[in-house]
Amino acid sequence: MAGESKSTNPVVRSIISGNAPPAARSAAARGLLPLPQDDLLEALVHLTADNDPAIARAAQETLSSQSSADLLEAARSESIAPAVLGHFASLANADRGIYAAVTANANTPNEAIALLARTTSDASLIELITLNQQRLIRSPEIIDAVLANPARSSDAERRVKEIRREFFEKERGARQVAQELRARGNSAAAEFFESAELQGDFSVDDAWAIAQHIEVSDLDIDDSWLERQFIEELLIETPEQHAANMQAVINAESMEGDISPERISMIRRIMFMTVKDRVKLAMKGDREARGILVRDTNKIVATGVIHNPRITDQEIEKIAAMRTVSDEVLRLIGMNRAWARSYPIIHNLARNPRTPMATAVQVLPRIRTNDLKSISQNRNVSEAVRRQAYRLTEMRGPVT
Repeated sequence: MAGESKSTNPVVRSIISGNAPPAARSAAARGLLPLPQDDLLEALVHLTADNDPAIARAAQETLSSQSSADLLEAARSESIAPAVLGHFASLANADRGIYAAVTANANTPNEAIALLARTTSDASLIELITLNQQRLIRSPEIIDAVLANPARSSDAERRVKEIRREFFEKERGARQVAQELRARGNSAAAEFFESAELQGDFSVDDAWAIAQHIEVSDLDIDDSWLERQFIEELLIETPEQHAANMQAVINAESMEGDISPERISMIRRIMFMTVKDRVKLAMKGDREARGILVRDTNKIVATGVIHNPRITDQEIEKIAAMRTVSDEVLRLIGMNRAWARSYPIIHNLARNPRTPMATAVQVLPRIRTNDLKSISQNRNVSEAVRRQAYRLTEMRGPVT
């Protein structure tokens, strides 16, 4: 049985690789070679399956003669071979301490833990197994083994069922939803749904609801504007930031009139998404999603709306007048040549107090004289913008 050794000892590596002569294998099987304990155990475990029955029997007898104290020390070792830990897990009458050490050892193979979870009658050991959430996620067969063991405690059962529901049933449900979206011809929604991060208060049902508002596929978006300086803006938000952002968006929409419960529900769903997913929704979402996300307090999310290929001039005209939108969004609108040719858009930019001064001053020369005069008297805009509007009005002379 050739294999790969964890040991650096040349004798052990020769045995594991199958290159050791019968005499060396026989001596190792009888424990006659001067090997460190971890190396000896690795060689013995391997030799219990030797093609020579005498060698296999001798290795088994030598293993059985090892003291419980030595086996426990090996089970706790960070350098012990996984095969040895797997062997310990398969022992029928080992001390409970050995099983516990095997369970806690990161080198123990997942299949060995599943074997222990399925066969042990020790409820406390099953409890210990279920405490390692990362291992359960990596190896769902351990969850199945725990649930198949009648010795499990109610706490162990509850714990593994929660993990199965959170990490596996939701995942299967997500795949089914994505397949259904594709069957309806909505591949853009399926793309978003499959990549959405389900966490915290953002569930599969929420992702399904948001997916209905996706109208742009991955192939149709240009995310080259997301440069390195924006990375910090894409970090995970705290619950407090989530709550503040959500309230800010709701307040901003409320300023324009009554806001329906359905709209508030939509805002809540969107604001519980990660920043990265909100950026994707901003670039891929429909008019309703864009209308919410352009007010996001994270300027990268709001900027994503401006990069949505489906956004219309009418939407940009409305955004240019918003006093609750990021100044970065207004700056980008002013820089866009196509939008800058629209008089209603530049007029809204010029009189919006949120518009950066440089952008407002830049568009003022294209503002009609009557509107310039009005801006020069508008106390909501900055003093610098009013003065520049007044100068331009004076330069043009009386309106004829």
